[in-house]
Formats: sequence, C-alpha cells, structure tokens
Amino acid sequence: MAWKKNPSAVLAGLLFIHLLAHIDRNMLLGFSPQIIADLGISNAQYGFLVGAVWVMSFGVMALFLGSLADRFSRTRIIAAGVFIWSLCTWASGHAQSFEQMALARFFVASGEAALVPAAVSLLTELFPEKRRGTVMGVFFMGIPMGIGVSFLLAGTFGAAHGWRSTFYTLGVAGVVIALLLSFLKDDRSNAPAHERGAPFVLQVRTVLGQMRQRPALLFLIVGFVLIHVLFAGLSFTQLWLVQERGLDAASIASRIGALQLLFGALGAVVGGVVGDRLARRIPGGHAGVIVLFIALCAVPMIAYRFVAPGSWLFYLGMCAGFFLPLGSYGPANAAIMGMVPPQTRSTVSGFTMLCINILAIAVANLVAGRAVDVLIAQGVSSPLTHVVLATDVVGIGSIFFFALAALFSAGQRAGRGTAPTAAVQPVADTAR
Repeated sequence: MAWKKNPSAVLAGLLFIHLLAHIDRNMLLGFSPQIIADLGISNAQYGFLVGAVWVMSFGVMALFLGSLADRFSRTRIIAAGVFIWSLCTWASGHAQSFEQMALARFFVASGEAALVPAAVSLLTELFPEKRRGTVMGVFFMGIPMGIGVSFLLAGTFGAAHGWRSTFYTLGVAGVVIALLLSFLKDDRSNAPAHERGAPFVLQVRTVLGQMRQRPALLFLIVGFVLIHVLFAGLSFTQLWLVQERGLDAASIASRIGALQLLFGALGAVVGGVVGDRLARRIPGGHAGVIVLFIALCAVPMIAYRFVAPGSWLFYLGMCAGFFLPLGSYGPANAAIMGMVPPQTRSTVSGFTMLCINILAIAVANLVAGRAVDVLIAQGVSSPLTHVVLATDVVGIGSIFFFALAALFSAGQRAGRGTAPTAAVQPVADTAR
C-alpha cells in the first residue's frame, strides 16, 4: 500500500473525485429547462428528481456503505461507488421518460453515498490530528466547486453538444477513474476483528452507543445537522430577492452563483485552516471554533434580510451565509473523527450524512415550502422573508449545541486526561 505514503496526493485525488461527484449530482440543475422539455415532465416531477429521489437513496446508503467501509477496503468501496454513479450518469443521458430518469438518478445517489464516509475515514488515518480540519476543509471544497463547474459545463460544453452528450462524457470519464482506483489496495484482512467494523446492525448499535456514552459527540452531530438548515433558506433566496426585494432575476442568479462558489470554497478552506490553528487554543477545540464562526457571522446574516439591497452590509450578510455552512465542515468533521475509534469512523460519517439529508435537506425544504404557501394563504405580507429568516435562526441556533459539545469535550479532556478515542473504546469493543 505504497500509495498511502503520499497523503497529499491521496487528498488531491479524493478532492477530484468529490468534485466529479458534485458535478454529476448537479448537472440536472444546469440543464433543467432542456431536460424538462425533452422528457415532457412537470415541475413537480422535476422537483422529485432533484430532491426526494436523491435523499431517499443517498441518506440511507451513506449509513450502509459507511458500515461496509469500516469492515472492508475503503478504496474498493469508493471505486465501486464511482463506477455505479458514473454508469448511471451515462444511463441518465439515455433516459426517455420521468420513470427512467428517476431510476437512474436513484442509483447515481446510491453510488455517490459511498464516497464521503470512506474518504473521511481514510483521510483521518493518513493525516495527523493537528492537520485534520484543514484536510477536511480542502476535501469538502468539492461541494461548492462541483456546483459551480456543473453550471459552467452546462453553459459551455453542454450548450455546444447537448445535455445527453454531457451526461455520456461524464459517465465514461467516471468509469475510467473507477477502474484505475480499484487497483489501490486497502487490505484489512489481517487486522484483528475488534479493529474492524462489525456487521451492519451491530455496527449501528455501536455508533448509537458511542453517542449515548459521549454527549459531546451527540451535541456535535446535532449542531452539524442544524447548521445545514441554512441550505433550505438558500433554496428560497433567489425567489425572496426577486419577489420581495425587487432585484432582477437574471443578474442576481449569476451573482448568487459566483458568490456562493467563491465564499463556499473560501469557507471550506479557511474553516479548516483556522480551525486547526485555533483548536489547540480555544476551550472545546474544533467545536469551540465553530461557535466562534457562528458568533461572527450571525449579525450580518440577520441584518442582510432587512438592509437595502446592494449595500455593503447586504453583501456582507449574503457572503457570510455562504461562508458559514462550508466553514463548519472542516472543524466539525475533524472533531467528530477525533471522538470515535477508527473502526466506526465511516459509519459515524454515514450516520451524520443520513441525518443531514433527511432532516436538514428533505424535511427542512418541505417545511419551508409549506410554510410559504400557508403564509401566502393567510395574507401575510413578505412570507418569503419570514421563512428565510426562520431558517437563519435555526441554523444560527446550532451554536447552542456546538457550545455544549465544546463544554463537554473540554470537561472530558480535563477530567480524564486521555485521548478522545480512548474514552469510547469500551463501547466499540461490543463489536467483537
């Protein structure tokens, strides 16, 4: 396993694969008018393709594939995931109906669910604790970069060759990458049984036991889920800016895209780097760093909803809202990985992704959309303002859970004087 001797190259490779995953994931958004017209589907069916069908597959499979990554070769798990999602991206280009596209997208999501749990565990193993926040931040740059590149591809290659050819090309490229990746060995067959994950049900029980035994871990995951509610607000931001703040739809769309790409990527990197630098100085470590980030971003984010569009405070608040969720990725993932033993890292990551996708993305978007409809029916003025402000409050409210995680983490370190993973080892031993 000589490839493990070059962690930076592994990180670069995983970032590229993460970028590819989010390009494939968001191509439907970039080609939405063409796909709706060609397949003859309704707006509701299109919403199902980009929302519910994805969450139903991705969230559940992240937990299951995360448990497999704790037992078997992580590189083979990732390779299998890349192969499945790329083959189904190629198949998406052949879809002739809503049902065919829904089936293809279901398995695209299933394949992509393999990446993050296995990659996070692998990166945690290859890099020292003092650099993990930075490494996680760099890896999760794939999210804003992938969103930006997907729209760029749709407007360039896609405009010249069509959406089907774009899907074919991405699918073939991914299959080639999967075949190359399958040659990298991550052999765990010689490891003792207690150093590998247990079968799925027992592994999930072990993870739940770790959260009961370690309140800091539970509070950290709850906070990380809640901060993702900010993405539900982002789903309605363009509508809010156009319908209730009077901005031009075309110009604000491009502005949102550019600023989200810039400050999302900046948040991922800065959050990781600053998190690592401050984690050793702030009580509560990485959780304490997230508390600081939220405290700094909260006021401009709320003010942004009330100030005049185009003012400096307006753009400061908008950019803070793009920065904050991604800024939490490096510190949160570094903290979570530091609280659990190696044999449950992928499963914990998969469990976190399951909660995020179901609660913070699917449910939060559904509730937000329903709330807008109810407020409109009741004749409430500025209903979108009420809803996006509510998502801001919930996302910012995650500060209380991060603060509790920091408090418990600092208390456990001071009281036990041991490494975080040692504290949960007895729970992990139930997997023997």
